[in-house]
Amino acid sequence: MKFKRGSKKLINAWAFYDWANSAYALVISTAIFPIYYESVTSNSNGLVTFLGTEFHNTSLYTYALSISFLVIAFISPILSGIADYMGNKKRFMQFFCFVGSISVMSLYFFTGVENLWIGILFTILASIGFWGSLVFYNAYLPEVAFPEQQDRVSAKGFMLGYFGSVFLLLFNLTMVLNPHWYGITDPTLPSRISFLMVGIWWLGFAQYTFHILPNNVYNKKPKRDFIFKGFKALRKVFKELIFFPQLRMFLIAFFLFSIGVQTTILLSTVYGKKELGLETSNLIITILLVQLVGIVGAYIFSRISERFGNLISLKITVIIWAVASYGAFLLHRDDPNVYLKFYILGGVLGMVLGAIQTLSRSTYSKLLPEETHNHATYFSFYDVTEKISIVVGTFIFGLAIALTNSMKMSILILSIFFFAGFIVLNFIKKTKYVQ
Repeated sequence: MKFKRGSKKLINAWAFYDWANSAYALVISTAIFPIYYESVTSNSNGLVTFLGTEFHNTSLYTYALSISFLVIAFISPILSGIADYMGNKKRFMQFFCFVGSISVMSLYFFTGVENLWIGILFTILASIGFWGSLVFYNAYLPEVAFPEQQDRVSAKGFMLGYFGSVFLLLFNLTMVLNPHWYGITDPTLPSRISFLMVGIWWLGFAQYTFHILPNNVYNKKPKRDFIFKGFKALRKVFKELIFFPQLRMFLIAFFLFSIGVQTTILLSTVYGKKELGLETSNLIITILLVQLVGIVGAYIFSRISERFGNLISLKITVIIWAVASYGAFLLHRDDPNVYLKFYILGGVLGMVLGAIQTLSRSTYSKLLPEETHNHATYFSFYDVTEKISIVVGTFIFGLAIALTNSMKMSILILSIFFFAGFIVLNFIKKTKYVQ
């Protein structure tokens, strides 16, 4: 059965993919896996050997993430062009979902430095699967919702993601913090079971989205030379960007503040554990606080954007991020109240975490030319911009650690990118749908 654009069932099915995949974003990218990785690779002063070369364990982790984002930045525009020409975004989305979820399950076999290659390889593949599927997921937004609906629909996805991921994380934490409840004696097993559950959760719940989403909205009938035609679609969109200066300017601003946002999401727990000396329980409380406040923040800012416009709302979130990032730089592990201040920063960032992501997605969608059918290709440029920003951010973070043996300078640099993004946002002019 085919559902019309703007229908409640179609919107709910699209948003439900956030419920499915956000378990990866929380458990693997932010909460349990980074802490687990640090704990099983911290012998020998944090130095590990990989492919015959010695690395600082945190630097190696950031480099692995950088590689995954470089791969996505390279292949997503090509695949998106092919998907738009063939009209089969859903098939590509399913493929990357499968790669990501199976890779997450494979992290179950990562037990320490003796099989470090498993942790690094499947970290890269899981990241490629997650972010690759989002290229096509985001591209569905202008096809499932009308422009006036897109702020709320985008926010709905993030809110469902927060609910689902927190629900699974809370269950995982009962194993990680109280393994004796389950008769578990192996200290690595609770975390590894969590990785297995995330993969099953992601792959399982995604099936509802795949069942409802249409696969060929514009009834395209591709010919055999689909790869060549896909490249032509990519080149066409690239040339069209020249004639949409507001879209181009937004991508520049998005690139700058995404360096800070995505790097903070990926490495905040590592910063809290290694630089500030926080206990795992403190980090978990902060992560849960961020997620729960994030639900409220995504809702509030979707309403603020309806009242005052996307651009003003985005500027507010970027400034809050910049100030909070600088506040994290000022924290010191010798401060007796460092954990309390870390909680406060987590609450502040939680308020704007979902907001900046959902507003960025809906603002870009509203800036797209109304007559285009190449949504996957257009959104691939959005996703490539985000991925390159993550490559830059994680590389800077890892390089600063290698040069200074401290994360303080990395955090300070991230705050500068937020201020730069804010400046560029001020050059974007209002349009019909973006105020």
